[in-house]
Amino acid sequence: MSIAVGDIIEGKITGTTNFGAFVSLPEGKNGLIHISEISNDYVEKVDDYVERGQDVKVKVLTVKEGKIGLSLKALEVKKELPKKSFPKKKREAPEWSKPENTSEVSFEDKLSQFMKDSSEKYDQLRSRDGKRGAGQRYRSKN
Repeated sequence: MSIAVGDIIEGKITGTTNFGAFVSLPEGKNGLIHISEISNDYVEKVDDYVERGQDVKVKVLTVKEGKIGLSLKALEVKKELPKKSFPKKKREAPEWSKPENTSEVSFEDKLSQFMKDSSEKYDQLRSRDGKRGAGQRYRSKN
């Protein structure tokens, strides 16, 4: 029996490491289940999911240069979470984008209003920082 990509075969866990689990396969071959292929859930420790001597059914992901990549996750039934429909919040447009009257406001007018508002806010921030003292931010706490 030749092992090919996509095959589902049975094997036995021969050892675990922090990066995966080694599996003994038919015909004396060995494969590796990488930690990312153990479960659809987050796997912190391989030993929490498989143990030495455990019989497992795995799917062959890769066969390359004698190395066989296996997956338990590929055979796991994925949990479908119900999709929630959240009411969409209506976002209010910023002040500078609202027209001041019912007629259309040109892009240039919007831009100049934005620049004016931005400049005022920047000046407020600078004056607030100036009141604190220049070196107060960088003083050590000795």
